[in-house]
Amino acid sequence: MRLMTRLAAAWGRGSTLMRDVARAEGISEKYLGQIVIPLRGAGLVTGQRGSGGGYVLARAPDAITLREVVEVLEGDLSVVPCVDDPTACARFEHCGATTVWQQVAGDIRTRLSAWTLADLAAEWRGKQRVGSDYEI
Repeated sequence: MRLMTRLAAAWGRGSTLMRDVARAEGISEKYLGQIVIPLRGAGLVTGQRGSGGGYVLARAPDAITLREVVEVLEGDLSVVPCVDDPTACARFEHCGATTVWQQVAGDIRTRLSAWTLADLAAEWRGKQRVGSDYEI
């Protein structure tokens, strides 16, 4: 998510190098390279080679929800497998916790769908100002 936040913050200003994100975020460049693969495959990020190369969001930051990003990188958002696949548990029909887990999964999906990368970039920018030098 930190990579996507950086790309959202840089939206409209050209591509971003992975090494710059890695350095700024304290994340291995090799790890970021692995994360970019599914993000590119899902059409969330595009890469450019050569001079001025790097990565950019494939769509505007306000058009990409956090849910999309999390589902690409993490898969199913259910806390337990039976929420989306009742056959995953023989006790599904008689389990008292099923309704709770379904509601939790729904809440997670709803919350992540409500936030976009533009929202996350705005939060990040606001936190960058905290503790910075002040101006008169």
